[in-house]
Order: sequence, then structure tokens, then C-alpha cells
Amino acid sequence: MILQINNDHQRFRKIVKGRIRKELRKFLTRSELLGREGKKYISIPVSGIEIPNFRYGDNSDGGVGTGEAKPGDSVNEDGEAGPGGDQQGNHILEVDVSLDELAEILGEELKLPRIEPKGKHSITSERDKYSGVRQSGPESLRHFRRTFRKALRRQIMAGMYNPKSPRIIFERSDKVYRSWKTILSPQSNAVIIYMMDVSGSMGDEQKELVRLEAFWIDAWLRRNYQGIESRYIVHDVRAGEVDRDTFFRIREDGGTRISSAYRLAREIIEKQYAPTEWNVYLFHFSDGDNSSESDSRECCAMVRDHLVPSLNMFGYCQVASAYGSGNFINVVHEHLSDVEAVITSRVNNKDDIYDSIKAFFAPGR
Repeated sequence: MILQINNDHQRFRKIVKGRIRKELRKFLTRSELLGREGKKYISIPVSGIEIPNFRYGDNSDGGVGTGEAKPGDSVNEDGEAGPGGDQQGNHILEVDVSLDELAEILGEELKLPRIEPKGKHSITSERDKYSGVRQSGPESLRHFRRTFRKALRRQIMAGMYNPKSPRIIFERSDKVYRSWKTILSPQSNAVIIYMMDVSGSMGDEQKELVRLEAFWIDAWLRRNYQGIESRYIVHDVRAGEVDRDTFFRIREDGGTRISSAYRLAREIIEKQYAPTEWNVYLFHFSDGDNSSESDSRECCAMVRDHLVPSLNMFGYCQVASAYGSGNFINVVHEHLSDVEAVITSRVNNKDDIYDSIKAFFAPGR
């Protein structure tokens, strides 16, 4: 019975994953997922999955086309509204899916290659690996199945086991305990530095696009690394580091100087994230408005000479705004088109997030 239940559960999970794949572009735009950020599991609303159930009653109610009307008769000739329906609607089923499963579906559907971490894997972590059994140890590590099997075998061989009144009595020699050894495991760590323009031209709609994209960037990178750190920088004419909540809520009304954010990101990387030990991802979100062409060119020089040598990827995402000039992405294309680690995307609405994620991670960096 338990085996059958497990098989049914596995089949149901496959159905759920198939439905998520089918509607992945729609799931990428669901803002309600953001309320469950940071949790191991999130609830995914999935429609169209029927839960099998029995219906009792006879078939005397008839079916479709069993009334007295004839072909060609108009529907509802008297023009009056009919009564309310008496059938249940299609309910939406919420299914708990782990972030790992969600990221795996994302990678498979977008055909994203697994990321090959760079660096020398010089960061190691100690962990205990259970590698065998031994005859002594704490009761909390007692291997129940092997202990039970050993005691049962002893009683059968001694003629002490009665199938009609099965009772297993453990002796000290029957007990088996898990053994372990401490191993050093190379750990590929990564840091994601998010930068966002918070000047007056970046409104709530633009921040929602950024937040959705950042959620899926986090999900995919956590699928590829054992450890992830996230840092957040906001800027107008000046840049500052903030926490996650502030990053998505703050709004200023000043001008924009993008170089201030790049300069702060460079300081953080140089002080805390050596490229031999860390995989560094830098993402900048803006509407493309900047204080001057000279500052835009300075930004490109900084990316090429100081940031790219330390990064796995520099991703620039330009979100549509009615107030921004949108010219910064053109300057990036002009000055950095030959730099392989620099990838750009445009997000005009939620539907574009799907293509933006694919553009950033298709190279597999």
C-alpha cells in the first residue's frame, strides 16, 4: 500500500511539473510568488488538475442535447436571464514546490546549461559523512533496520522466534550504530550584487519588474551553487548599499549618475570577494537614463578595466519607463559589444522576463 501511494505521489508530481513547464512564461510573472521568497518551499497555484473523486446518484438528469428544443431554435427566446448555474467551477490547486525543483524546471524549459563555477575552489567546508556501521555508539545513531534484522536472524537460528506471536528482543550484541568520518568538501560560493537606479523615473511598475527578475535570478543561481550571498546597491546621483527590503521599496526624485553605483560595486568586490575564491555576478537595472554621455562612457571603461576581470557575468537589464531617455544600453552596445562577459536585455513588461533570464544564462557562466 505504501509503495502504491509513493508511486501515485510521484506520478502526481510529474503532472504538476508538466503543467508548470507548460505555463512557465505565466509563472515567471506571478507577483504572489514573491511573498514566499527566502523559503525552501513556495506554493504554486496550478489550475486544470482534476482530483479524482466519486459522484453518487443516477443518470436520470439527462445530458447535453436531451431537451425539447429543435435544431435552429434560438437560445433564450424570451430575452430573460436564465438561473444561476449549479455546477462547480474549476478550482485552482496550490502545490508546494521546492525552489530547487522550480529552478530545475526553469533551466530545462529555457534550455539553460549548468553553470561551471570558476575559481580554484579554495573555500572548503567540513561535513560529516555516514560511511558505514560499527558495534558501539550513541543510541541516537543506532541503525534500527540492521539491528532489527540482526536480532531477528539470531532468534530464528536459535529457534526462539514464534511467527504466531512475533516478538523481537534485542541483545547488546545485536545493536549496530552508524559510523561517520569528517571530510573536507570544496564549496563553490557565489555573490550576486544587484544595482538599481532609484531616481524619479523608476516607478513602482519598474521596481516590480526588477523584483520579479531578481527572484528568478536568485532561484537559478542557488540551483548551481552551495552558498549564495546577495548585496544590494541603489543609486541616483549617489550610491549606497541597502538591505533587500529597502532595495525594492526606496524611491528618490533626483537625477542619475550610474558611475556612482559601479564605483561602489568595485569597492565591495575588491575588499571582500577575491575572484579566486568567489563567483561574482553583477546585475544592474535601470531605465537607461544617465546624467551625461561622458558618465556613460566612464561606466563602460570601468566595466571593461576593473569589473569584468573579477566577474563571471555583468548583466545590464533596461526596463521601460515613460520618463527615462533609454540611451544607456546603446552606449553599452557601442563600447562593450566585444566583451563576452557583458550581457544586456530589455524588459518592457512582465512577459519579457522569460527572454531576459534566458539571455543572461544561456552562455552558462
